[in-house]
Amino acid sequence: MKILKYKKSVLLLAVLLIFNSSCFKDLDTVPLDENQITAATAFDNPEAYKQVLAKCYAGLSVTGQEGPSGQADIEGIDEGFGQYLRALWYHQEFPTDEAVVGWNDQTIKDFHELDWDANDNFIFAFYSRVYYQISICNEFLRETTEEKLNEREVDSDLKGQIQTFRAEARFLRALSYWHALDHFRNVPFVTEEDIVGSFFPEQIQAEDLYNWIESELIDIESSLMAPRTNDYGRADQAAAWMLLSKLYMNAEVYANKNAYSDAITYTQRVIDSGYNLDAEYQDLFLADNYQSEEIIFPVIFDGVNTRTWGGMTFILRAGIGGNMIANDFGVESGWGGTRSTSALPNKFSVLAGSGGGGIIVAPQTGETYPEIFVAGSYVSWQFTDAFKLSSILSDEVYEGFVYFPEDNAKLKFTTAANFTINYGDDNADGSLEEGGDNITVPNAGGYKLTVNLNDFSYTLEPANWGLIGSATAGGWDMDEDMTFDAVENAWVIQANLQPGVIKFRANDDWVINFGDDGGDAFLEQEGADILIQNPGSYSIKLFVDKPDYTYSIETSTVDKRGLFHVDGQTRVIGNISKFEEGYPPTKFKNINRDGSRGSNVTWVDIDFPMFRLADAYLMYAEAVLRGGSGGDAATALDYVNRVRVRAYGETAGEIPASDLDLQFLLDERARELHWECHRRTDLVRYGLLTTGDYMWDWKGGDAAGASVDNKYNYFPIPAADIGANPNLKQNDGY
Repeated sequence: MKILKYKKSVLLLAVLLIFNSSCFKDLDTVPLDENQITAATAFDNPEAYKQVLAKCYAGLSVTGQEGPSGQADIEGIDEGFGQYLRALWYHQEFPTDEAVVGWNDQTIKDFHELDWDANDNFIFAFYSRVYYQISICNEFLRETTEEKLNEREVDSDLKGQIQTFRAEARFLRALSYWHALDHFRNVPFVTEEDIVGSFFPEQIQAEDLYNWIESELIDIESSLMAPRTNDYGRADQAAAWMLLSKLYMNAEVYANKNAYSDAITYTQRVIDSGYNLDAEYQDLFLADNYQSEEIIFPVIFDGVNTRTWGGMTFILRAGIGGNMIANDFGVESGWGGTRSTSALPNKFSVLAGSGGGGIIVAPQTGETYPEIFVAGSYVSWQFTDAFKLSSILSDEVYEGFVYFPEDNAKLKFTTAANFTINYGDDNADGSLEEGGDNITVPNAGGYKLTVNLNDFSYTLEPANWGLIGSATAGGWDMDEDMTFDAVENAWVIQANLQPGVIKFRANDDWVINFGDDGGDAFLEQEGADILIQNPGSYSIKLFVDKPDYTYSIETSTVDKRGLFHVDGQTRVIGNISKFEEGYPPTKFKNINRDGSRGSNVTWVDIDFPMFRLADAYLMYAEAVLRGGSGGDAATALDYVNRVRVRAYGETAGEIPASDLDLQFLLDERARELHWECHRRTDLVRYGLLTTGDYMWDWKGGDAAGASVDNKYNYFPIPAADIGANPNLKQNDGY
């Protein structure tokens, strides 16, 4: 069971918060709770310290004292879109290649268009929530000083516990200040040292805030509990190391300094701290993911105890729509809003979600052409299973490939599924006569048949197929033979392939060879090579019984992170408002590992993985590639391949050292961490969020993508706070 529960943790907290009005009074937001309990009496119960700390954690999950709404923490913002995680998700995902939303709520589409301003209500809500969180942590720290504890005659054992609680509150405050830094850069700064009351906070510059967060986390490190020894949902040393790693990875953005060596140091501490990759990727995102050994710091949700219209309920239900079945995701209905742009599924060679399976190339049905039948003993002279030849140009010249399973097969050509008009060969000379003798095929195998009813001639050439190319074991020097499958009516092969290309050819010769010019699963004589992107075991089928010739490629070597609903959806988005355009990711489910549903079909049990081990592996590798010292390329490759072996379920997911570069890692972060509130920060670090170097559907409000002003690498301080606090200067460009 989840150890840390939030519901009704402390109705008394708002009273303790003689709230930092300096951050909110000028935003028309005020703390609520008319309760008359005071700090002097609230802490008479020793359990109150842990309960108040629970409220500090709960600020990441819930929005007030009555879930899912009611007795709101902050007045003046909607409790649904003002919930901390939901607001963070808006700011981290909507501006990127990972998410769009079809709703028309106020200015919500401005996020994906990268076209917001300082009056945006969603930005205001997130800013308010961040500073509410900072304020409750500040107040907890004010009420747990050594002086206050001595006044209350707190015993030494409880004092020791409270020192750990204080370190956790400082971690939570540092986390929110990191969110403020990452999104708003130069922000108001208040700590527990500031006098409670009405005053105008000073503005701290981004570099100074970076330095403060760093020093704060280092200072609390020894006071936090060792990794994996705290209650589930509470911060330990590894959580602080992860936050430091995040800070250092983005130091060039925040403070114009290179801190990749520090990132290597702290990601390695995380890696060595005893957390383990979960065996199955999707287990990380299920209703009972509290069992995970990989999640370092979760934001806890529970369908009974922490109800909210934000959080994981929003992330899951907003991404269910179209013909998706809500019950399959453990909820009563979807909200039909969020999907990915085409750029995200394009990072997977195979999609593992609904309708994707392991299919890399699906066969096409092709056009309908005039046909004649190949009647014969090979199908007991029945027309139901007889092969047909087609006239692609409707010029009475018919062709196709036929397989005869036994020697000395007999055949005739008929113009319909009967023998009224049939053609044979009286003299076995390649000339056809109406009602002529049966044609004998001496040897079993595949053949190319061509029939010309203009001059009543035919040819019958052996055509046994094989696979060749740089992706095969034999390369371009040796075919791998295919076999005919009568059930599939196709030539088939199970082949272990490496990255490279393939073609189909008959009789170990280039006279008849097929490739795919259009990449559309239609084959052409001497067509283009067919690309195999990843190593693995592939099932390949060649359908040449009639034009248009086609093929399929499937693999059991699937990146299991490519979880999308594709049935009834288009990959490319022409109309953002239409849910059926864009693939919704399906990684989150309110379903337990045993297949049972979560505790509630309206509000979900899924915990949000704020920090997890796989991210530490990928950050370490990136820091090494960016020149950080204290790590090495071999270890970086090993860590990346650990993530990929889990993704594929086998070593086929591993990459060679030559493939490991910064672009690969950015794509790998999307494959591994999509919809987990990392993407905007990653794209800013890579210089790709606003520039024209990387495009996705509707970036900048253009269907094909467009560059935007670099000011959209960060957000404005809400206009209401700028207008109310003379100490604040608006961010450049706003």
